[in-house]
Amino acid sequence: MTVRWDRTLRQRRSREGEGVADDGEWDRRSLFRGAAVLAGAAATAPLLGKAATAATASAGSGDADALFKAGKFERAGRAYEEILKTDPTNVHAARQRGYVGLLSNQFPDAEKYLKMAIDLAPDDKEANKLLGDCYIRQDKLALSAPHWQAAGVDAYAKWFAAVSGEPYQIHGDIARLPFQQMDPFPLVETSVNGGPPKRFLPYTGAGWLGMSAKVAEEAGLSPVASQKIDYLGGTAWQYFGVLDSFKLGDIELRNIPVEWSETDTPEESNDGIIGTWVFYHLLTTFDYAGRSLILRRRTPETARQARAAAKQAGAEPLPLWLAREHMLHSRGSIAGSGTRVVATPIGGTGEIAAGMSEESAKQLGIRTDYDRPVETFAHSHPVVAYPCYPKEIRLGNASAKEVYCMVNPSQRLAPYGFDVLAHFSHSFYKPYNVTLDFTDMNLYIARGKAT
Repeated sequence: MTVRWDRTLRQRRSREGEGVADDGEWDRRSLFRGAAVLAGAAATAPLLGKAATAATASAGSGDADALFKAGKFERAGRAYEEILKTDPTNVHAARQRGYVGLLSNQFPDAEKYLKMAIDLAPDDKEANKLLGDCYIRQDKLALSAPHWQAAGVDAYAKWFAAVSGEPYQIHGDIARLPFQQMDPFPLVETSVNGGPPKRFLPYTGAGWLGMSAKVAEEAGLSPVASQKIDYLGGTAWQYFGVLDSFKLGDIELRNIPVEWSETDTPEESNDGIIGTWVFYHLLTTFDYAGRSLILRRRTPETARQARAAAKQAGAEPLPLWLAREHMLHSRGSIAGSGTRVVATPIGGTGEIAAGMSEESAKQLGIRTDYDRPVETFAHSHPVVAYPCYPKEIRLGNASAKEVYCMVNPSQRLAPYGFDVLAHFSHSFYKPYNVTLDFTDMNLYIARGKAT
């Protein structure tokens, strides 16, 4: 079964798939079957553009950049601070120090250094994108708008400027939404503007709340911003608006930025996608083992309860980093690699447990089956990938041995300026429940159903 929404997500280009390229084109979030989210986070374009990369060589920040690339973010942050003590006009160091803060939602630090970078170089698109994201995460959408404008992302600038009042207003304390299906992707029932039940895909590999054009029309949505995107060799219009109400069981969100496209027409099963922007407003548990999505209001008390439940289940707190507006990362290992940065897109679709670059697979001596190529798509581009079978993949205390994974020869090792060993995909999580705590920026994964 392949639904039209699925084809649309894998074949069309827009912001969520590969980030904003230097030429201003957008790549849409990628979601596809077969090889699953094959390129996952690791196929995304790096945050640093060509100009920023070129500047690095003359910035005198090689050691700091090496630490950052290796995923040693705290040490990198201190190294960038040392550079700024002796060279307070170093735009690259200021931008990178702000980026380090943003990865862990340390908003005061992120704002301080990103503003410093922009004061030094007002036209720095990368710094403006990062500061725009920083304001989005704090629901300061109006403040984000001029930075998206300066970054050349006009649709975002118009979209966020049009949201009046408090966005993402939360009504209710807890919701448990049963998965209506598990494969090829999980679906939960929702209500859009008080309408009849709709089936949405929860997926942290996407950012915004998106829906089909039909659902947007039924909800009475009007666009506040639009843009042309590449679609199946041609172009199509993508629209952005503001939704009054989105109900997830006993929790209702109000005044939410949403996206839709004239090409999105639901067939068979799914009407839309719930991305990371919704999940980081809540304490979110993807209870794969219990076949449900659990959402709780984010408070110090619910965060304490999550820590206590994780400890009781034997789940260690893993770091949680958020890069490029929506993509989650933590620390894991593959085939004796040692603990390194891995991407953790949760939800989504696919049969594989993890995907990795060919470079990683060869370095780790992972058995790869080149006799059985898989022709699929990654971020709207055709890809030939290959099955592989690492002896073990591990995320905290959760592991899988000799499990079906995939190697993508075109996948880049450092998609966000730091090396990503692999991404852990839909099938890996099935025996577990995964809680995302955006209060303390921790990820907990435990075997069995959530309590």
